[in-house]
Order: sequence, then C-alpha cells, then structure tokens
Amino acid sequence: MKITEIINEALSVLKAGGVILYPTDTVWGLGCDATNPEAVSRIYEIKRRSEAKSLVLLASDMDMVAKHVREIPSMAIDLVEVNDAPMTIIYPQAQYLAPNAVAEDGSVGIRIPFVEEGCTDGPALFCRELVRRLRHPLVSTSANISGEPTPKNFSEISREIISAVDYCCPKNLEYGASGKASQIIKLGLGNEVTIIRG
Repeated sequence: MKITEIINEALSVLKAGGVILYPTDTVWGLGCDATNPEAVSRIYEIKRRSEAKSLVLLASDMDMVAKHVREIPSMAIDLVEVNDAPMTIIYPQAQYLAPNAVAEDGSVGIRIPFVEEGCTDGPALFCRELVRRLRHPLVSTSANISGEPTPKNFSEISREIISAVDYCCPKNLEYGASGKASQIIKLGLGNEVTIIRG
C-alpha cells in the first residue's frame, strides 16, 4: 500500500473521531484529533490511564504550534532550530485543544516529528504529512497500557491495544523510527528550562 493511501485511510478515521495506531519518529503511538474531547477520552480508556495525566501531541510545524499555544517562549524557536534528535517541548498556556488533552496547569507537550537531513521517507515524514493534512495536532501517546513497558516496535504491542483501535498502520512503516522515547523539556514564559526526560 502506498503512503498516500495509508495517510488517506488514517485521515478518514481521525476526522470521524476515531483512534489510530501508528509509528512515529520515536515509538508506536495511539493517536486521535487532539481537538476532539470524545476521541481523547477513548485514548485514556484504551490505555487505562487517568485523564489527570496529560498527553504528548504532534504538530506538523511551528506554525501549528503557534496556533495552539498562546505565547511561545523565544527559547523554543532556538531549541527547535538546533535540535538533532526527537524532542517534546512542554509549552505554557495551551489553546484551541480538547480540555482533556491539556495538563491541569494549562500546559501542553508538543513535538514536531524529527526528520533527519536528507531523509526522503520514514515515520517522521509520514507523521508530519498526516498532521499537516489533518490540520490539527495529533495525540501521540505510547501504544501500551499505562504502567506497562513502552513497545519499541510493532511486535511488542499487545493484542489488546491493537484490537482496541479503529485503524492500524502497516507495521513496515516503522522502519527508521528510533525506538526510543523523545527527550522532554518544559519551558516557562520567561524561558525557564526544566529537563523532564533527557
């Protein structure tokens, strides 16, 4: 199946409020439209996770980040420009997102899938194009029951997770993923930096 066909199938599910299982630039993720609270609730149910815990979202570019964060700390631009590995930034003051996709303090973790220089295919480019066409951030939480190990590849994903989603991307799409969760950095409006996960 061609990438465009996979994107079209995943898009139709996402736009209908469904949940997908897909490879990212790091590990496999459970995804839905991050502006749809009912779809976000289903992700929490599938993972058996409390809605008090926030989710990581994927954006296609900084323009999409800017639309969903009231004020982007200047440090974020610098970090994205010099970044050489998958990195999730927790921004203060999220907006235009499902309330249950945002942390209790109003912050939100967003990552732009990391594309290595010269890369012409792979999960990072797939994710960027999928999110660009969705035109909303995409939930990207690891494809496991809460508290269980994060699956590094498709073969480690439980049957329970696979059977719970509305669409599962072909497993061969994972080629090129790092198999390792992204680093997480929290930024304050005054450019305060806190490393959550290195």
